[in-house]
Amino acid sequence: MWSEQLRDAVSERVVFDATGLAAAAARVREPTHVMTAGGHSGVAFGPVTGAVATPFGDARHLGTLPPLYPEWLGDLSFCRDHGTRFPYVVGEMANGIATVGMVVAAARSGLLAFFGAAGLPVSTVDSAVSELASALSGRDNWGVNLIHSPSEPSVERHLADLLLRRGVRRISVSAFTEPTAAVVRCAATGLRRGPHGVRRSVHLFAKVSHPGVAERFLSPAPANLLRALVDEGALTPEEAQLAAEVPLAEDITVEGDSGGHTDNRPLTALLPAVMSVRDEVVRRHGYRGSLRVGAAGGLGTPAAVAAAFSLGASYVLTGSVNQSAVESGLSDEAKAMLAQADIADVAMAPSADLFEFGGKVQVLRRGTLYASRAAKLYEVYLDHPSLEAIPESLRVKLERDVLHATFAEVWAETLRFWKATDPDEVLRAETEPKHRMALVFRWYLGKASRWAIAGDSGRRTDYQVWCGPAMGAFNRWTAGSHLAEPANRSVAQIALNLLEGAASVTRAQQLRGHGVPVPPTAFIPAPRRLA
Repeated sequence: MWSEQLRDAVSERVVFDATGLAAAAARVREPTHVMTAGGHSGVAFGPVTGAVATPFGDARHLGTLPPLYPEWLGDLSFCRDHGTRFPYVVGEMANGIATVGMVVAAARSGLLAFFGAAGLPVSTVDSAVSELASALSGRDNWGVNLIHSPSEPSVERHLADLLLRRGVRRISVSAFTEPTAAVVRCAATGLRRGPHGVRRSVHLFAKVSHPGVAERFLSPAPANLLRALVDEGALTPEEAQLAAEVPLAEDITVEGDSGGHTDNRPLTALLPAVMSVRDEVVRRHGYRGSLRVGAAGGLGTPAAVAAAFSLGASYVLTGSVNQSAVESGLSDEAKAMLAQADIADVAMAPSADLFEFGGKVQVLRRGTLYASRAAKLYEVYLDHPSLEAIPESLRVKLERDVLHATFAEVWAETLRFWKATDPDEVLRAETEPKHRMALVFRWYLGKASRWAIAGDSGRRTDYQVWCGPAMGAFNRWTAGSHLAEPANRSVAQIALNLLEGAASVTRAQQLRGHGVPVPPTAFIPAPRRLA
C-alpha cells in the first residue's frame, strides 16, 4: 500500500490510480504522456525527461497524445465555411421554439443556429429575420428553417420567396423526401463561377432520415425543375446551368431517433449508410470540395456526441435538449415537464402538417395525453368520410374530452384562419368533406403545440411537446448538477458541456486504446459551468 504522501507525490508526475486517470481524461488541452512501469500503465503531464521514479519502478515513456480540442472533433471545413468556432448546430424547433434569442445566443457562442420558422406566419418570420440580421450583423453562423408543406405548397413558396428576398444565406430544409421547386430555387439562386469553382450565395442544409433521400439532395438539382424555374423567371439560365454541376446541398444532416418528424432509425446504422451514399455520389459526379454529413437524433450526452463524431460525423445537431433551455420558446411549465422526462417517456403521434398523409412526430408522453388523443382523432378520420358521418355519441366524446369545443366552433375558427392564409384550402374543404374533417382535427394538433408554448394551464394535458429519447438521457446525465434545473440550462451551457464532455470521452477512449486502465467514470464526465 502506498502512503497518502507518496501517492500524492507520484500523482504530480505519473498517474496510475482510477481517480487520477479519470481526471486526466478531462485535461484534453494538454499533451498527455502514456507511461508504463512494472506492468502498470498510467499517464503524465508536463516535461518527461529521463527516468521517472514510481512505486512500481522507473516509468518508461510509450508515447504522447497531442492536445485535443472540442473545436477539432468534426470537419474543420464546416467551421471555416459557416463562420463557427465549433462543429455544432442548434436545430430549428418549429413554431418559433428555436427563438430569435436562442439563435443569437448560440451564434455569439460560436455555434451555428437556425430559427424555427415552421408553423409561423410569413410575416412573423419576416420580423424574426429583421431582428436576427440586426443582432448578428457581420456573422454568417445563423439561418432559418424551410419545412415541407405538402398540404399548403403556397406556404412553402412564400417562405422561400421571403428568405431569398431578405438575403438569408443558410437555410435548413426539413421533412422533404425529394427536392421541390422552392428548395431548388433556394439552392440555385446566386450561384456564380469563381476562380476555384462554383460559389454559392445560399447554403442549403438538408435533414434526411433515409439514404435514398440523402442521394437526391447530394445530387444536382433535377433538370425539369431547373427548366421550369428558368421559364418562369425565378432563375437565370446561368444559375440553372451551374446548379446542374453541383449538389443541391453540401451539408446533409442525418436525423436518427429524434423529436418531431422521425423514422426512429438508430443513428449508428443510418449515419454510415448515408456516408457511403455520399462517397458514391461524389465518385459519380466528380465533385470537388467538401460534402459533409452531420448527425442528429439521440444526442443528449457527451458519450452520444463523441460516438457521432467517432462514426465520422462532420458536425452534430441537437434539438430536444434545447427545448428545455432558457432561450427556448416553450413555456416554463412545458420546460419543467421536459426536465422530468426519462428515456422511455416519448411516443409517436399524428403530425399536424402531414396528418392526411399519415405522418407522425415523436412527442413527450409523460404528463400529457396529447399522443393518445391525437391518435384517436386520426383513427376517426380514417374511419369516416365526413364530420357529419361521425356517430353522435363519438362526436360528443371528441368535443367534450379532446377539442373542448363543438365541431361547428372549431370549423368557424379554422375557416377564419384559412381565409386569411390560404383561401384555396377553404375552397377544397367546401368540395371535399373529408378534407374539411381533416382541417378540423388538425386544429387540435396545431393548437396543442401552441398551448405548450403559451403555457395554457387549462390545456396542460393536451400539450404537444416534440421530444426524443435524448431528452431523458440528458436529464439522467445532468441529475444532481447545476444543469438539472431548467433555469440554468442556457443553450450555450448545454452545447459547451456536450462538446467539452465529448472531447473528454474521446480522450478516455484514446487512453484506453493505448492500454491505460481508464475507469468507467471517465466516460460520463460531469457537467460544469463553462465560460
